[in-house]
Amino acid sequence: MRLFLLCFFLFSVSMFSQEDLLAKEYSKNGEFEKALLAYQELHRNSANNNAYFLELIKMHQQLEQLDQAEALLIQQIERVKYPALYVELGYNYQLKNDLESANANYKKAISFLDENPNFAYSIGKFFENRSLLDQAITTYEKAMVLKPAMNFNIQLSRIYGEQGNVKKMFSSYLNFVDVNSSYLNTIKRAMSDFITDDSENENNLILKRLLLKKIQQEPNLLWNELLSWLFIQQKDYNKAFAQEKAIFNRQPESLERIEELAFVAMNDHDFDVSKTIFTYLAETAQNPDVKIGAHYNLLQIALKTETDLETIENTYLELFETFGKFNQTINLQVAYAHFLAFYKHDPQAATVFLKESLKLPLSDLDEGTVKLELGDILVLQEKFNEALIYFTQIQRNLKNSTLAQEARFKVAQTSYYKGDFKWAESQLKILKSSTSQLIANDALDLMLLITDNKFEDSTQAALKLYAKADLMAFQNKPNEAIALLNTILKNYKGQSIEDQALYKQGKLYESKNQFEKAVVNYQIIIANFKDDILADDAYFALAELYENQLQDPQKAKENYEQIIFNYQDSIYFVDARKRYRVLRGDDLN
Repeated sequence: MRLFLLCFFLFSVSMFSQEDLLAKEYSKNGEFEKALLAYQELHRNSANNNAYFLELIKMHQQLEQLDQAEALLIQQIERVKYPALYVELGYNYQLKNDLESANANYKKAISFLDENPNFAYSIGKFFENRSLLDQAITTYEKAMVLKPAMNFNIQLSRIYGEQGNVKKMFSSYLNFVDVNSSYLNTIKRAMSDFITDDSENENNLILKRLLLKKIQQEPNLLWNELLSWLFIQQKDYNKAFAQEKAIFNRQPESLERIEELAFVAMNDHDFDVSKTIFTYLAETAQNPDVKIGAHYNLLQIALKTETDLETIENTYLELFETFGKFNQTINLQVAYAHFLAFYKHDPQAATVFLKESLKLPLSDLDEGTVKLELGDILVLQEKFNEALIYFTQIQRNLKNSTLAQEARFKVAQTSYYKGDFKWAESQLKILKSSTSQLIANDALDLMLLITDNKFEDSTQAALKLYAKADLMAFQNKPNEAIALLNTILKNYKGQSIEDQALYKQGKLYESKNQFEKAVVNYQIIIANFKDDILADDAYFALAELYENQLQDPQKAKENYEQIIFNYQDSIYFVDARKRYRVLRGDDLN
């Protein structure tokens, strides 16, 4: 008997679920008569289910059966005490153009707050659902006056945003996070929809003024943090740094936030500010790891911005004098070896230096890091087989790690450089599903390059020349790589390798600040290979050049527009649309 009752119960639940889905489907498809019948049956079988009742009311309203809806609402109000139903009744009167009765019922709903402010949750939500935003605001504000412990600022923020009242919206968000600081990141995400990277944007200025006023009125580090966040969105990293220092001076617990800011500025190529911040970290940090890391990044910036290699080398040597050559400075040691090999062009000295580093009692991960750099230096010298030994050792010793996957990619890349395309392809197929998205993307790009060009001729002469040019680019020999790519463009015109050679050469021209030459290459790809895989890459590269280097926003806009309308499946689509709208001056709210 118990089993029978259980089966009957489950069958009933299943039937209700199916009826519910069917009613929703009818409503979604605009079949309101069928939806009405379905909800009448559901309401009849489950009279206390408020959701079914409200959907039933909506179906009557969709069919303009307003008198039936009114009668049902009045009957339900008499049966159950649920103040929010007065909102629905008022809205039904509004649909009948009886605004006096509508407003009377709205006021009646709000009056229940005097009895119990907790009714504001349902009453306010019902007003919002019917887009009665002024009444929703009145509800929430009255509830907070009656019961100050209640906090409806998040709801008010959303409503003010819908109304376009940005100042009140920001104020409500700030009031909410003042009481609920654990929601800080959520509030940042919400506010980010209303600000841009333009510091003169009106919304940015409104938020800035509100935060400065908060800082003056109540010394809470939360406001400094939010102001720093705003400056970061605007790429005003120096101003953000001032706020972060103020936070650290009052709460000197960790330099982590300042360190993060330094990386943000560096990754955005604001090397002056990132250098200032890393210098501050190097001088202020008590933690040796933070201090050494700051010096490491200062040297990375120097390599991008300075030409005096002797000064840079002396800085490395001074740091080793200060901090020593042991496990804690292993990243600094690897960076110094890279500097010797790729900037000082002394791979032999770099190799000797790293082999000394391998004698230290290193962890498997640190040993793998050293061997990865050793492998790169051997590839630089075209000692491919020896490099492959190191890369293979990393794979064996650090199975399934990101470093092992990077080493596998290096194996594929090295095999490609030496012309062993079959082995390279086999390794790249494995890496397509790498847990590292960056490695997976690089693997896919290289695999497509090989597969698209390996059948052009039996000797694979063009692909071998391209691989040689790619190696020269890796060896930091841009002029030689450009010259070899010219040979490919001359001797293999019309073959599938041509657009690859043009694109690679364009990127090399960019690295040498020869932007007009890069533009020509990208334009040739667009003119002659519009349907090939690199067309969207060329459009995006052109757009970025016009926007960031050649100061021609109109041409940048035109190229972003090509991606938006003709390459919707491009990986550049989202960025292109965003940049296009910014250049057009759209309000991104």
